[in-house]
Amino acid sequence: MKCVSIDLDGTLLNSQHQISKENISALNELQKKGYEIILNTGRAYKDIVNIKEIQNMDVPIICLNGSVLYSKTKNLLFETSIPISTYKKIFYTLQKIGVYVLVYTNYGGFPSTLPPLHHKSNEELDTLFGEFNYDEILNKENLKIYKLIALVQNDRLEKIEEVNKRLTNKFDIAMASSFPNNVEITSNDAQKGQALLRYQHIMNLSFDEIIAFGDGGNDLAQFEVATTSIAMGNAPLNIKEKATIVTKTNDEDGFAYAVRNLLQLVQTQESSSAI
Repeated sequence: MKCVSIDLDGTLLNSQHQISKENISALNELQKKGYEIILNTGRAYKDIVNIKEIQNMDVPIICLNGSVLYSKTKNLLFETSIPISTYKKIFYTLQKIGVYVLVYTNYGGFPSTLPPLHHKSNEELDTLFGEFNYDEILNKENLKIYKLIALVQNDRLEKIEEVNKRLTNKFDIAMASSFPNNVEITSNDAQKGQALLRYQHIMNLSFDEIIAFGDGGNDLAQFEVATTSIAMGNAPLNIKEKATIVTKTNDEDGFAYAVRNLLQLVQTQESSSAI
């Protein structure tokens, strides 16, 4: 069986956070040909299923960089979380550095998840994070913390370097960046590549090919387990250098272009219309 693992933001989604008709068509044709399509993203589940084009898709979903796995029928297959004691130490460190902190839990994201923040002003972000009482999170029963995101404004990227320096090799965690201005922190059992292999094991499948699409640092883990890795044209140079192939950007339907023209997994639209 052949698997196609696809990141969302910056990959399958365009800059308007939509899936184009061209990409939808390529996905449908891949499924018809028997490919196992897996959405493999750093997003929380609710932020994934809120995307109009995904609501009718019959595909497994890997959320939060592999922290949570759902089957095609949306049943929970696996979850892993950061111990509360570890969370407290990491949160204290992040506060000392002076970064915004997003906390993803089984109760949702606090004070938000990442997608709703994309168009907020610096002043709005300062207010949102400055006024939120993080102590309220720890008062919730049976709390599970799936992921933290350390986030800064684009003129403070040096703080991201400090986060990496202060946390690396200090805790049993995985760290990756989906954008240059963040660090995503999960359990060490949660990485996109591990999640692909875990899904394969749970479902008793055998992938003879894994084709992985991505644009960010959190996609490198799936590139490592893939037989073919495709970086988007909008990806940073260090991501492109790790990929087998570089396609067009997410605003140029780079996913569909790679599927049809670079990998030739399905027919080009010109060939299809000529039949």
